[in-house]
Amino acid sequence: MSRSYGHYCGLARALDVVGDRWNLLIVRQLLMAPARYRGLIDGLPGIATNLLADRLRDLEASGVVERRLADEGNAITYALTPWGAELRVPVEGLIRWSTPLMTRGPGGDHFRADWLVLPLTALLAGKAAARRPSTVGIAVDDHLLQVRTTRSGTQVSPHDGRDLDAVIRADAPIVLGLAAGVLTLNDTRGLVDIEGDEAAVRAIFNPPTRS
Repeated sequence: MSRSYGHYCGLARALDVVGDRWNLLIVRQLLMAPARYRGLIDGLPGIATNLLADRLRDLEASGVVERRLADEGNAITYALTPWGAELRVPVEGLIRWSTPLMTRGPGGDHFRADWLVLPLTALLAGKAAARRPSTVGIAVDDHLLQVRTTRSGTQVSPHDGRDLDAVIRADAPIVLGLAAGVLTLNDTRGLVDIEGDEAAVRAIFNPPTRS
Protein backbone atom coordinates (compact mmCIF):
# COMPACT_ATOMS: atom_id res chain seq x y z
CA MET A 1 0.00 0.00 0.00
CA SER A 2 1.44 3.35 -1.04
CA ARG A 3 -0.57 5.41 1.45
CA SER A 4 -2.48 4.85 4.65
CA TYR A 5 -5.01 6.92 6.55
CA GLY A 6 -3.31 5.80 9.74
CA HIS A 7 -6.68 5.17 11.44
CA TYR A 8 -7.40 1.98 13.37
CA CYS A 9 -10.85 1.76 11.78
CA GLY A 10 -12.30 -0.93 9.52
CA LEU A 11 -13.45 1.58 6.92
CA ALA A 12 -10.08 3.35 6.86
CA ARG A 13 -8.16 0.10 6.51
CA ALA A 14 -10.48 -1.08 3.74
CA LEU A 15 -9.96 2.22 1.92
CA ASP A 16 -6.20 1.85 2.37
CA VAL A 17 -6.54 -1.20 0.11
CA VAL A 18 -9.33 -0.35 -2.36
CA GLY A 19 -9.84 3.41 -1.98
CA ASP A 20 -7.38 4.56 -4.63
CA ARG A 21 -8.82 5.80 -7.93
CA TRP A 22 -9.77 2.92 -10.28
CA ASN A 23 -9.35 0.15 -7.69
CA LEU A 24 -13.05 -0.53 -7.19
CA LEU A 25 -13.68 -0.33 -10.93
CA ILE A 26 -11.02 -3.01 -11.44
CA VAL A 27 -12.88 -5.03 -8.80
CA ARG A 28 -16.12 -4.39 -10.71
CA GLN A 29 -14.65 -5.90 -13.86
CA LEU A 30 -13.31 -8.93 -12.03
CA LEU A 31 -16.59 -9.50 -10.19
CA MET A 32 -18.13 -10.05 -13.62
CA ALA A 33 -15.41 -12.51 -14.69
CA PRO A 34 -11.65 -13.05 -14.57
CA ALA A 35 -9.95 -11.08 -17.32
CA ARG A 36 -6.69 -10.72 -19.17
CA TYR A 37 -4.83 -7.43 -19.05
CA ARG A 38 -6.12 -6.38 -22.48
CA GLY A 39 -9.67 -7.20 -21.42
CA LEU A 40 -9.28 -4.94 -18.39
CA ILE A 41 -7.97 -2.11 -20.55
CA ASP A 42 -10.96 -2.49 -22.88
CA GLY A 43 -13.39 -2.62 -19.97
CA LEU A 44 -11.95 0.45 -18.24
CA PRO A 45 -12.01 3.26 -20.81
CA GLY A 46 -9.91 6.17 -19.64
CA ILE A 47 -7.34 4.29 -17.55
CA ALA A 48 -3.69 4.58 -18.56
CA THR A 49 -1.92 1.26 -19.13
CA ASN A 50 0.86 2.07 -16.64
CA LEU A 51 -1.70 3.06 -14.00
CA LEU A 52 -3.61 -0.19 -14.49
CA ALA A 53 -0.37 -2.12 -14.05
CA ASP A 54 0.35 -0.22 -10.83
CA ARG A 55 -3.14 -0.77 -9.46
CA LEU A 56 -3.08 -4.49 -10.26
CA ARG A 57 0.29 -4.81 -8.57
CA ASP A 58 -1.03 -3.07 -5.43
CA LEU A 59 -4.20 -5.15 -5.34
CA GLU A 60 -2.20 -8.33 -5.81
CA ALA A 61 0.19 -7.38 -3.01
CA SER A 62 -2.79 -6.70 -0.74
CA GLY A 63 -4.32 -10.11 -1.42
CA VAL A 64 -7.35 -8.84 -3.36
CA VAL A 65 -6.29 -9.97 -6.85
CA GLU A 66 -4.33 -12.98 -8.04
CA ARG A 67 -2.81 -14.03 -11.33
CA ARG A 68 -3.82 -17.27 -13.00
CA LEU A 69 -2.56 -19.04 -16.11
CA ALA A 70 -5.20 -19.07 -18.82
CA ASP A 71 -6.48 -22.45 -19.98
CA GLU A 72 -4.81 -21.98 -23.35
CA GLY A 73 -1.19 -20.94 -23.72
CA ASN A 74 0.76 -18.99 -21.15
CA ALA A 75 -1.42 -15.89 -21.00
CA ILE A 76 -2.02 -14.41 -17.56
CA THR A 77 -5.57 -13.93 -16.33
CA TYR A 78 -6.41 -11.70 -13.36
CA ALA A 79 -9.04 -12.84 -10.88
CA LEU A 80 -10.27 -11.93 -7.43
CA THR A 81 -9.05 -14.02 -4.53
CA PRO A 82 -11.74 -15.46 -2.23
CA TRP A 83 -11.16 -12.48 0.09
CA GLY A 84 -11.34 -10.08 -2.84
CA ALA A 85 -14.59 -11.65 -4.02
CA GLU A 86 -16.14 -10.69 -0.66
CA LEU A 87 -16.17 -7.12 -2.00
CA ARG A 88 -19.30 -8.08 -3.95
CA VAL A 89 -21.51 -7.22 -0.96
CA PRO A 90 -20.24 -3.64 -0.38
CA VAL A 91 -19.95 -3.00 -4.14
CA GLU A 92 -23.56 -4.06 -4.70
CA GLY A 93 -24.58 -1.87 -1.75
CA LEU A 94 -22.92 1.14 -3.39
CA ILE A 95 -24.64 0.30 -6.67
CA ARG A 96 -28.06 0.28 -4.99
CA TRP A 97 -27.20 3.56 -3.22
CA SER A 98 -26.29 5.12 -6.58
CA THR A 99 -29.76 4.63 -8.10
CA PRO A 100 -30.74 8.36 -7.99
CA LEU A 101 -27.47 9.19 -9.76
CA MET A 102 -27.86 6.54 -12.45
CA THR A 103 -31.45 7.20 -13.51
CA ARG A 104 -30.35 10.63 -14.77
CA GLY A 105 -28.65 8.92 -17.71
CA PRO A 106 -25.01 8.74 -18.82
CA GLY A 107 -24.64 12.31 -20.09
CA GLY A 108 -21.17 12.44 -21.62
CA ASP A 109 -19.79 9.55 -19.57
CA HIS A 110 -18.42 6.34 -21.06
CA PHE A 111 -20.95 3.52 -21.07
CA ARG A 112 -20.71 -0.17 -21.92
CA ALA A 113 -23.84 -2.30 -21.84
CA ASP A 114 -21.96 -5.19 -20.27
CA TRP A 115 -21.47 -3.02 -17.17
CA LEU A 116 -25.20 -3.60 -16.49
CA VAL A 117 -24.56 -7.17 -15.31
CA LEU A 118 -23.45 -6.13 -11.83
CA PRO A 119 -26.07 -3.42 -11.16
CA LEU A 120 -28.91 -5.59 -12.43
CA THR A 121 -27.71 -8.41 -10.19
CA ALA A 122 -27.65 -6.03 -7.21
CA LEU A 123 -30.98 -4.36 -7.94
CA LEU A 124 -32.94 -7.52 -8.71
CA ALA A 125 -31.66 -9.45 -5.71
CA GLY A 126 -34.23 -10.13 -3.02
CA LYS A 127 -37.31 -9.62 -5.18
CA ALA A 128 -40.14 -12.10 -4.84
CA ALA A 129 -39.25 -15.56 -6.14
CA ALA A 130 -40.51 -16.47 -9.60
CA ARG A 131 -43.59 -18.65 -9.73
CA ARG A 132 -42.19 -20.32 -12.83
CA PRO A 133 -38.66 -20.33 -14.27
CA SER A 134 -38.06 -17.98 -17.17
CA THR A 135 -35.22 -16.38 -19.12
CA VAL A 136 -35.67 -12.84 -20.40
CA GLY A 137 -33.30 -10.96 -22.67
CA ILE A 138 -32.46 -7.31 -22.03
CA ALA A 139 -31.24 -5.52 -25.15
CA VAL A 140 -29.37 -2.25 -24.63
CA ASP A 141 -27.31 -0.63 -27.40
CA ASP A 142 -27.32 -3.84 -29.48
CA HIS A 143 -25.89 -5.77 -26.52
CA LEU A 144 -27.99 -8.66 -25.19
CA LEU A 145 -28.01 -9.72 -21.55
CA GLN A 146 -30.17 -12.40 -20.01
CA VAL A 147 -31.98 -12.60 -16.69
CA ARG A 148 -32.82 -16.10 -15.49
CA THR A 149 -35.37 -16.37 -12.72
CA THR A 150 -36.17 -19.46 -10.69
CA ARG A 151 -37.68 -20.19 -7.31
CA SER A 152 -34.20 -19.95 -5.81
CA GLY A 153 -33.24 -16.55 -7.21
CA THR A 154 -32.19 -14.42 -10.16
CA GLN A 155 -29.04 -14.65 -12.27
CA VAL A 156 -27.87 -11.95 -14.71
CA SER A 157 -25.25 -12.68 -17.38
CA PRO A 158 -24.41 -12.04 -21.02
CA HIS A 159 -26.73 -13.99 -23.31
CA ASP A 160 -25.38 -17.52 -23.70
CA GLY A 161 -27.47 -18.45 -26.74
CA ARG A 162 -30.32 -20.17 -24.94
CA ASP A 163 -33.93 -19.64 -25.96
CA LEU A 164 -35.55 -16.57 -24.42
CA ASP A 165 -39.13 -16.28 -23.20
CA ALA A 166 -39.10 -12.56 -24.03
CA VAL A 167 -36.80 -9.69 -24.95
CA ILE A 168 -37.15 -6.15 -23.62
CA ARG A 169 -35.38 -3.31 -25.47
CA ALA A 170 -34.82 0.00 -23.71
CA ASP A 171 -32.20 2.58 -22.86
CA ALA A 172 -29.97 1.88 -19.86
CA PRO A 173 -31.57 4.46 -17.48
CA ILE A 174 -34.99 2.92 -18.13
CA VAL A 175 -33.71 -0.60 -17.47
CA LEU A 176 -32.03 0.54 -14.25
CA GLY A 177 -35.15 2.42 -13.14
CA LEU A 178 -37.27 -0.70 -13.71
CA ALA A 179 -34.80 -2.90 -11.85
CA ALA A 180 -34.63 -0.47 -8.94
CA GLY A 181 -38.40 -0.29 -8.72
CA VAL A 182 -38.59 3.47 -9.25
CA LEU A 183 -40.32 2.84 -12.60
CA THR A 184 -42.94 0.31 -13.60
CA LEU A 185 -43.62 -1.10 -17.03
CA ASN A 186 -46.86 0.87 -17.04
CA ASP A 187 -44.81 4.07 -16.53
CA THR A 188 -42.62 3.30 -19.52
CA ARG A 189 -45.17 2.67 -22.26
CA GLY A 190 -43.65 3.90 -25.51
CA LEU A 191 -40.13 3.82 -24.02
CA VAL A 192 -39.67 0.05 -24.05
CA ASP A 193 -40.28 -2.60 -26.66
CA ILE A 194 -41.23 -6.11 -25.52
CA GLU A 195 -41.18 -9.16 -27.75
CA GLY A 196 -42.54 -12.44 -26.48
CA ASP A 197 -44.09 -13.21 -23.10
CA GLU A 198 -44.79 -9.88 -21.38
CA ALA A 199 -45.78 -11.75 -18.21
CA ALA A 200 -42.20 -13.06 -17.94
CA VAL A 201 -40.88 -9.50 -18.16
CA ARG A 202 -43.34 -8.28 -15.55
CA ALA A 203 -42.33 -11.13 -13.24
CA ILE A 204 -38.78 -9.73 -13.25
CA PHE A 205 -39.40 -6.00 -13.03
CA ASN A 206 -42.78 -5.80 -11.29
CA PRO A 207 -42.98 -9.03 -9.27
CA PRO A 208 -45.93 -9.64 -6.99
CA THR A 209 -45.37 -8.47 -3.44
CA ARG A 210 -44.90 -11.05 -0.74
CA SER A 211 -47.97 -11.68 1.35
